[in-house]
Amino acid sequence: MAETCLVAGLGNPGERYANTRHNAGAMVVAILAGRFGARLRKVRFSSVLAAEANHQGTPVLLVFAGTWMNESGPPIASFARRRGVPVDRVIAAHDEIDLPLGALRVKKGGSTAGHNGLNSLVEAFRSADFHRVRIGVGRPSGRIDPIDYVLQPFAKREQDEVAVLLEEAADAVLTLIGEGLRTAQDRFNRSGPPTARD
Repeated sequence: MAETCLVAGLGNPGERYANTRHNAGAMVVAILAGRFGARLRKVRFSSVLAAEANHQGTPVLLVFAGTWMNESGPPIASFARRRGVPVDRVIAAHDEIDLPLGALRVKKGGSTAGHNGLNSLVEAFRSADFHRVRIGVGRPSGRIDPIDYVLQPFAKREQDEVAVLLEEAADAVLTLIGEGLRTAQDRFNRSGPPTARD
C-alpha cells in the first residue's frame, strides 16, 4: 500500500471565519471530505479535526487545525508525526494573496511569502519541504489592509468563480496524490482564472 498523505486545509476556526478568503484551504479540505463521504472529527488529545479516506490505493488524512491560522503548525505537525507521515507527504491547501483571484499553483517547498499559516507549519515541521496548493484570492484594491481583506468573505460577484476554483483546487490535491507533482502542475498551474490559463 502507498505511503499515507496528509492534506492540511489552512484557516481559522468558527463560523465567523468559515467563508472568508483566509479559509480557502479549509474549504478545500471540506470539499474533499464531502467527496469521500468522510466527516472531520475532533481527534482525542489533539487540536485537530481529521478524517480518513483512500484515493487510488493511497491512504489520505484530511486535517484542519482547531487553532488560529498562525498557530496551526504545531497541532498539524504533531498529528503527522503520530501517524508516521513525513513532511514530504504533507499537502497544505491555502489562500494566496500574491496570486490573482482564480489562479492556482501547485508546488513543493520554497518561500512562505509571509503567510502566517505556512510560517507556522515550516516552524513546526522544521522544514519547508511540504507540498502546497496555492489558491489565488487576489490583493485588495485601494487602502484596504491585506489582513482585513483576507478575513472578509468572498464578494457576492465572486461566488460562482470561487466555487469552481475550490473544486479545481480539490482536483489538484487528488492529482498530486494520485499522479504526482509534475502532472498536477501541468494540469492546474495557471496565473489567473481558466480563461487566462497560461
